[in-house]
Amino acid sequence: MPSPEALTDRWSALLRRCGASVDPEPYGRDLLGRWAEPQRRYHTTEHLRAVLDHIDALAGHADDPDTVRLAAWFHDAVYKPDRSENEERSAALAVRALAEAGLPERQVAEVARLVRLTVTHRPEPGDRDGEVLCDADLAVLGGPPEAYAAYAAAVREEYAFVPDEAFRAGRAEILRGLLALPALYRTPAALERFDAAARVNLAEELGRLEA
Repeated sequence: MPSPEALTDRWSALLRRCGASVDPEPYGRDLLGRWAEPQRRYHTTEHLRAVLDHIDALAGHADDPDTVRLAAWFHDAVYKPDRSENEERSAALAVRALAEAGLPERQVAEVARLVRLTVTHRPEPGDRDGEVLCDADLAVLGGPPEAYAAYAAAVREEYAFVPDEAFRAGRAEILRGLLALPALYRTPAALERFDAAARVNLAEELGRLEA
């Protein structure tokens, strides 16, 4: 598990690089408190750390890696499994917090756009920052089988309030949609590293759901 101190340090350094006019630490504490809420099983500080690490690995593809990192911090900052507007509320939180912190309006708007992009994970061609964020967020799909199994189990725990039959149907629809995509990943590095394994993981989970 990532230590809160290590993540706070990463946040503070990021906000300072982006020109914040306030002390970053209170904002970091608020965000980490959100990421540690008890209803979360997958969308936790561990997921945040993993996404940030993947962004670091893919940063050479991004036009503005620090803006992508800011979007990662906010992309699941509001997360209620029984609500459908989490990304929109997360984007609104990013706008309020980053504007208050003194970041440029253009950058704040771009962070909000990137957060909203995680609804579909389908960046437009040439949207290099969007490609990096989406690939980092979906990298878990291409992990080793045991890591993917832990991810799938954690997602089911987050939706424990959904009856099994309804969950299986909804989850299967999501998996079929992912498998139908011509490419799960847009950056060359993520495509090479994760795509083949992700398709195996997704197909195997789908097979279990449909058995």
